[in-house]
Amino acid sequence: MNNVLNITNGDCAVEIMQKADIPGVFLPWRDVLHDGPVPEDLTLEQLSAVRAQFISDQGWGESEFIKQSFIDRDNTLKSFESYDKVILWFEHDLYDQLQILQILDWFYTHNLSSHPLSIICVDQYLGRLSPDEILTLFEYEEPITESHLSLSSEAWSAFRSTTPDNWFALLKTDTSVLPFLQGAILRMLEEYPSCVNGLSRTAQHALNIVCEGEKYPGKIFARYQETEERMFLGDSSFWLILNEMLVSSPALLVLSEGKLLGLTVNPDDELSISNAGIGVVSGKKNWLDIVELDKWIGGVHLTSTNIWCWDSKISSLVHKT
Repeated sequence: MNNVLNITNGDCAVEIMQKADIPGVFLPWRDVLHDGPVPEDLTLEQLSAVRAQFISDQGWGESEFIKQSFIDRDNTLKSFESYDKVILWFEHDLYDQLQILQILDWFYTHNLSSHPLSIICVDQYLGRLSPDEILTLFEYEEPITESHLSLSSEAWSAFRSTTPDNWFALLKTDTSVLPFLQGAILRMLEEYPSCVNGLSRTAQHALNIVCEGEKYPGKIFARYQETEERMFLGDSSFWLILNEMLVSSPALLVLSEGKLLGLTVNPDDELSISNAGIGVVSGKKNWLDIVELDKWIGGVHLTSTNIWCWDSKISSLVHKT
């Protein structure tokens, strides 16, 4: 069967799949859904416009090109009936799991389960496989069932809700049909501000690494990746987190050259931790008392009047009013 739509997590995977002569058309999803707004009650096209604007605002590409890439992506998805089969190729990490939820929710809400759909989801990073290795993944292909679709729709709705309650409740839901979803749910919750010092898990690890003496952003990012059981964060997303700590008043981090880390990092840039940063990372100060909170996690807009914190000791959410 050559008339296949292969949907996957990005261009690196597509390149390897093409080298492996996997038949069909390739659709990289290309969206960092763990960053920025993913509000509820929007159509695919409306949400794509929001996501394109967010990505453009970060300086991650030219605005019109980004908008058009989302339009092209959505049009390819909507043309799925012109293919004999659709295969989803994804990984176990948060980045991929959110993409799976979005795609399967779209099929579920359009009552399209009768079309041949299957999924390959493994605990391997597709972009690191050789062409021969990626061919072996066909043995993990399984048909997408109503259980896959209904769970994805429930989870996608929970992720886009204005509060994280439903997302948190998924931890007590049977999600075994998507075996890596539980880990992704928990990892997303860990990006909420800590009840102890207001830092996300990623920000805490970043400051710890700087405290230990590492000063070069590239090396800090590499060491941060070692802290992840399932790596999901790209360097551009990591710079966003560091930049938040560079511009707070007082700043938690200080950059030797310039004020912010750009899309391309100067190899001579050096980061150091400020006294305020030392106070926060040690738990003596709370970053939420310093920063003007304005952060989206899915459909939750965190602000100074809408603060949700993660208590890692009891693995629970706390709403501060």
